[in-house]
Amino acid sequence: MDRQPKRPFRSREWFAAPGRSDMAALYLERFMNYGLTPAELMSGRPIIGIAQSGSDLSPCNRIHLDLARRVREGIRDAGGIPMEFPLHPIFENCRRPTAALDRNLAYLGLVEILNGYPIDAVVLTTGCDKTTPAQVMAASTVDIPAIVLSGGPMLDGWHEGELVGSGTVIWRSRRKLAAGEIDEAEFLARATDSAPSAGHCNTMGTASTMNAVAEVLGLSLPGCAAIPAPYRERGQMAYETGRRAVEIAYEDLRPSQILTEAAFRNAIAAVTAIGGSSNAQPHIVAMARHAGIEVTAQDWMQAYELPLLVDIQPAGRFLGEHFHRAGGVPAVLCELLAAGVIDGDALTITGQSLADNLAGRQSRNREVIRAYDTPLMERAGFLVLRGNLFDFAIMKTSVIGEDFRNRYLSRPGAENIFEGRAIVFDGSDDYHHRINDPALGIDADCVLVIRGAGVLGWPGSAEVVNMQPPDGLIQQGIMSLPTLGDGRQSGTSDSPSILNASPESAAGGGLSWLQTGDMIRIDLNTGRCDALVDEAEIARRKQHIPALPIPPSNTPWEELYRETTSQLAEGGVLEMAIKYRGTSHKTPRHNH
Repeated sequence: MDRQPKRPFRSREWFAAPGRSDMAALYLERFMNYGLTPAELMSGRPIIGIAQSGSDLSPCNRIHLDLARRVREGIRDAGGIPMEFPLHPIFENCRRPTAALDRNLAYLGLVEILNGYPIDAVVLTTGCDKTTPAQVMAASTVDIPAIVLSGGPMLDGWHEGELVGSGTVIWRSRRKLAAGEIDEAEFLARATDSAPSAGHCNTMGTASTMNAVAEVLGLSLPGCAAIPAPYRERGQMAYETGRRAVEIAYEDLRPSQILTEAAFRNAIAAVTAIGGSSNAQPHIVAMARHAGIEVTAQDWMQAYELPLLVDIQPAGRFLGEHFHRAGGVPAVLCELLAAGVIDGDALTITGQSLADNLAGRQSRNREVIRAYDTPLMERAGFLVLRGNLFDFAIMKTSVIGEDFRNRYLSRPGAENIFEGRAIVFDGSDDYHHRINDPALGIDADCVLVIRGAGVLGWPGSAEVVNMQPPDGLIQQGIMSLPTLGDGRQSGTSDSPSILNASPESAAGGGLSWLQTGDMIRIDLNTGRCDALVDEAEIARRKQHIPALPIPPSNTPWEELYRETTSQLAEGGVLEMAIKYRGTSHKTPRHNH
């Protein structure tokens, strides 16, 4: 098919510059040494990059090592030239001190690749949570045509006839272990049974959440996010994504045309409906800021009013296979569109509107994906809080269970209000060392607080806020206490923590002067969280804040990260990078 691109391909500047055969020869030379021909690269066909996030160090994304073959076949069949390249690995479970450091590092590396090499469009291969925002952020900075291919969740995990979800089973099994209900061997068996195949978390953790967000934003083909990694449809989706990557190169369909205010409002609404991870907050803010869009506290509060529609762990019962078979993200969006709470006119990677993509995609299982007017929970979004301890924090309300609500939020005349004695820990080592110390006198009327876990203090921000009570309380049947911190928590956690507190303690936030024994008042009706400490006493403490046990930077990147990264309220982005947008609109200088 003889097609003309809407705009000249960038690769032609490298390989077919008029009158500069010497330049073309220099740029072409080494591509020949593995079998490409000059005719291919000088043919005028688009070069489509495949940002390979799969590796042995990234097991959640490792499926992409296989999927890339189908992407390549789709690119070739559609008339493009595929070129695969690696992405910096990101794997939350094993990376120390935290994989939160890697999101911005992977972003930087991908920006330089997309900006400095002859790539006309790119397939972004996503999976483990931070691989999605890192690549979308880079696509916005460079602004070449880009399409997202999720690797998909693992198959449902089963243990002795019970659904066990990756990540979520860890937090639930820790409580059972503390209560003496299971032993170490059973703990390990439950954990391993929760991860039965290739793919990312089969719960609605951060991975599934962020891949759903990419689809809602319009960057993935409809239905892409929820297909389990081992399903045949995943390979078919990879092929179709490769084909579509060539088409968007010809159409010059860029992220800047798709990532609009409406798209981000849609994404925030969808996170509530699916019971998405609390990590969605900094990641969505980061992607929006790189796209030139401001996401405010009011945007989160508008979505807080929306209902929970998807019955999937950790907020519900089921796992990824059930979600996919029930219709996945399109079925959820159908409900939101019919209710008039999302914008169906938003442009998507198909070249059509979101509403066009959703035709005929209703839920196939109303037990898993509920109708809008019969939800699992009303008002199920992220509640934004502020007070004298921080300017911004969030609470994921879709995981507030009946026991927690009855114990802390149902006092007659003071519904949704709780006061408790603070027990303050300086990082997770301090928590693990002292949580069972009887001298602390921890009871059901305490609030567990962790500080030193933010962007600067950790560094990178750690998933440690979902602290469980002392073993003694768990053995009494008290499975959770109110928790608060300046770090994050795993998206697979079922803890209704107050987290992502900004500014963090290491930046002088209120948690830095809070002391064990202070009373904290949490009012979900007004969105306030305050230490009940006299203003004069607060002022005195601020003058004499003890040195917090903040570890020194251990690598050059940790130091650079601390110097350049914003707080979680602002997305934890490299602040100096926000001003760079559309860098591909100017071809880089010649290298020869």
